[in-house]
Amino acid sequence: MEYRQLGATELQVSTIGFGAAPLGDVYGKVDVAETTAAVHEAIDSGITLFDVSPYYGLTLAESRLGEALVGYRDKVVLATKCGRYGASEFDFSAASVTKSCEDSLQRLKTDRLDILQAHDVEFGDADQVVNETIPALRRLQEQGKVRVIGITGLSLKNLAAIARRAHVDCMITYCRYNLMISDMDDVLLPVAEERGIGVINASPLHMGVLTEDGVPEWHPSSLEIRAVGRQVVELCKARGVSAPLVALRYCLDHSYVSSTLVGMASRELVRANLKALEFSIDPELLVEIQRLVAPVHNQIWDSGLAENRG
Repeated sequence: MEYRQLGATELQVSTIGFGAAPLGDVYGKVDVAETTAAVHEAIDSGITLFDVSPYYGLTLAESRLGEALVGYRDKVVLATKCGRYGASEFDFSAASVTKSCEDSLQRLKTDRLDILQAHDVEFGDADQVVNETIPALRRLQEQGKVRVIGITGLSLKNLAAIARRAHVDCMITYCRYNLMISDMDDVLLPVAEERGIGVINASPLHMGVLTEDGVPEWHPSSLEIRAVGRQVVELCKARGVSAPLVALRYCLDHSYVSSTLVGMASRELVRANLKALEFSIDPELLVEIQRLVAPVHNQIWDSGLAENRG
């Protein structure tokens, strides 16, 4: 396993991070015994960053991860979120942030969080996030309940604008840097690099677009994006490699990103993702993929309040 420092923080994180959303049945029912075994195998294999949220499965993912981490807590960098609690339920108030932290600590069976981030901040009022949410996160940090604080979201414009106005330690962005898209580099990276903010990249498979099974029904991508994703999957298969392996390696090669989060619900998936550490992308294959993706490159769906999109 490879490890990188998370921005200017003291945290070192594995370059492959364990995305725990599947533990909340977000992508379909899972075998709890198998997901627990996957968590343990990931830790034994050197994966240290585990990311979850009360939103995933409406607290189910946190509860299951907390159970799986009993006896393993000190071996991981544990990250969760606050502010988003349902498909349309958001509360970025200081009171909500504080209560959410306490509730997450209980579900995760721990007395401190390594990372706590405001979740999908494009759905909140930017002034409130800057003037109320982030100060509340800092108070939790001062109390020793949280080591590192940050923000997450799809909207790069909104993340960058908040990061310019308020000091955050790290950010998670998803579906903005992978084989289908790369605008994270143009919009977010300049701010992150200037301010020493750690960046965690999520959804290297574009939330399922770059998988054999394709996307779930709720996926917000256009039919054109899905069709191109299918073409990439078939091209990789014809070249004797899996698209997820190529996609994850592509993200791991980013020079600034500290960790790439990928969902894992089984030991088989853990092992498949670990193969990316020893894999190199054929340059000719990458050129072919980029040619296929060109018609939809950097296309993204809307998310959040209208004034925060982009």
